[in-house]
Amino acid sequence: MRLKTPKKLERIEIAMVSWNYHLSSVAPPGYDTPPFPSLYWPINPKPGATAYLFYSTDIWRFTIFWTLIVYAAFHLAAGIWAFAMHPTKLSFGVPFLYAILGGIEAAMSGTIVGFILAAVYNAGFFRMSTWIPFVWSIINVMVLLISSFSLQGGL
Repeated sequence: MRLKTPKKLERIEIAMVSWNYHLSSVAPPGYDTPPFPSLYWPINPKPGATAYLFYSTDIWRFTIFWTLIVYAAFHLAAGIWAFAMHPTKLSFGVPFLYAILGGIEAAMSGTIVGFILAAVYNAGFFRMSTWIPFVWSIINVMVLLISSFSLQGGL
């Protein structure tokens, strides 16, 4: 004799099966993660030239790599500028100190933004262009730059 399953439990099982099916079918069959950086010209791209990210780990990885690159360039430029303003033997290490601190900041902000991007894109079952992590790394640096100024009088 077979026991009857409650209707509520059946709905949960059906939802779980459809959830697993939908998650596994987001990426197209035969999808390979594009190599870093995989940027393409977004205006009228050639067929097959576009590159998309589907998996959370790839989204996070691209975001943190781009954030590290952009932060390192920004902090190294600021460190060289600081060294050029006050060149002494002691200030020779300032660009390297800036680059190291920029790397730490990039690792933290890139991880946070990468996880948020991955969660949003995977929740909506969207594909992500490889340009999105690059743009968000630029946004991170702009937020860092804006937050370095005092805005007490304007607010």
